[in-house]
Amino acid sequence: MTDPTSTFRAARDLLLATATDFNRALNRFAHPRFTEFNWALDWFDAVLATEHADDRALWIVGDTESFWTFAELSARSNQAASWLRARGVRRGDRVLVQLGDQVERWETLLALMKLGAVAVPTSSQLSPADVRGRIYRLGVRHVVARADRAAMLPADGITRIAVGPPVEGWQHYEDCRREGPGFVPDGPTMADDPLLILITPGTTGWAKAIVHTHTSYPVGHLTTMYWTGLRPGDVHLGVSSPSWGSALFTPWNAAACALVHAAAEPGPETLLALVARCGVSTLCAPPKAWRALAEGDLMSWRPHLSALRELVTIGEPVSPGVVHRVRRAWGLTIREGYGQSETTALVGHTPGSPVTLGAMGRPLPGCPVVLVDPVTGYPAAPGEEGEICLDLTRRPLGLMAHYVDAPRALPPTGRYYRTGDVAVADELGYLRYLGRVDDVFSSADHRISPVELEGVLVEHEAVGEAAVVPADGLPKAYIDLAVGHRAGPETARAILSFARSHLPPYSRVRRVEFGPLPRTVSGRVRRAELRQRESDGCRRAREYRDSDFPELVD
Repeated sequence: MTDPTSTFRAARDLLLATATDFNRALNRFAHPRFTEFNWALDWFDAVLATEHADDRALWIVGDTESFWTFAELSARSNQAASWLRARGVRRGDRVLVQLGDQVERWETLLALMKLGAVAVPTSSQLSPADVRGRIYRLGVRHVVARADRAAMLPADGITRIAVGPPVEGWQHYEDCRREGPGFVPDGPTMADDPLLILITPGTTGWAKAIVHTHTSYPVGHLTTMYWTGLRPGDVHLGVSSPSWGSALFTPWNAAACALVHAAAEPGPETLLALVARCGVSTLCAPPKAWRALAEGDLMSWRPHLSALRELVTIGEPVSPGVVHRVRRAWGLTIREGYGQSETTALVGHTPGSPVTLGAMGRPLPGCPVVLVDPVTGYPAAPGEEGEICLDLTRRPLGLMAHYVDAPRALPPTGRYYRTGDVAVADELGYLRYLGRVDDVFSSADHRISPVELEGVLVEHEAVGEAAVVPADGLPKAYIDLAVGHRAGPETARAILSFARSHLPPYSRVRRVEFGPLPRTVSGRVRRAELRQRESDGCRRAREYRDSDFPELVD
């Protein structure tokens, strides 16, 4: 019988060997299947902490700078696991983790994996009321939080562990350093045991609590590793608050170093200086960060970025103009990808493959993506829009187990997992993202993709970010202005004129309203709130219409 470590290594090594041969990877790769598997024990400890013991695993740069090797993190997480077990953390217990960009965040997750406990990662920006709500809703039994958050959290019924200065009534996390560097698990971890509960951003309504298993997230992120183009020894930087996938499983599946900038949204110069000084080889940044970078002097940085090899983005499209500017300056192309909290990466432009601007890429190896007509429930015809779905007869390993509130309902009916996102495929199979099912709307008998209109608007120098929704049947853009631009009729006229000259009449943006855009705690735009604003049909003080400017009226 093949052991779990060898099974995982074989699948990972196949993807590394076919890194620039998409068709070979597509034909040969299948997600490995396990009965028992614990990524922290069977991969991190068994391989990374032995074969790559002295390699950098985690590198955190902020007010101070520190790094830890794979062997050091293995020992530190073993200490934490033994100490947490002595504090009453048991297999299956739900543990809320509210830590910032600090080493304890990473070693705590490794420790909880080794224990078989279920981690509930929570943003440090979340309000106390929201944190309390998650504790009660999810049945959390233990909390690991920064000391400065202690006064805001519940006092009764849970084990409370503070990271940082001692807090009265709380266990002091630093006491775990008295434990020995070894750890013996209390038994095997089943492959489908729960590992993580992730909370969706909640852009369209009530946030959902997603359960991932010991294989769906760590092993599922092999596809993310392949899309990113990571190799052993790389330095990987993910801009914005790192998720467990991008800042842990994806780089560490490849035996690469996870570089973390411990500050919110570094400016372009700070970011590029970090990339140059730390020898970053793979850089993942959201479109907003790429737009900011493209506005600067990219060419002057080229001699300092010799290690940089792969540029990727995920979450929303990046405009072709930004891609062209970066490519002209650095000779590298930003590659888009697509995934959800419920899944790992599903679609992407992969290293060495042609990049179709405006598209997300092709379904990744092991990901049975199908576009389904949201009305009929059948696969969409070629060239027709459809909802991005997963064929559950070939269920990919990176799909969640279930939602917390619906443990037996995936899916409620039918053969597909439905993502709620809409796309269209070209003749080569590249998918172009159109938006959420609820976001795509009709105007003048034409289907309108807000994402496509937003991609045009952000090319205007005054537009920092845009969100398009229907207003009285017409496209309206809510706009966060770029730095140096002010809201007012002249700015509105310029943006509406730009839309007039760059969009066809049926999809032309005819109204603008200046921000700020409503956002989730993770920074995503709450479109449902914008649509709700328009339901009353009222005009607001910061709204401008093309009818306000005679030269823009047809």
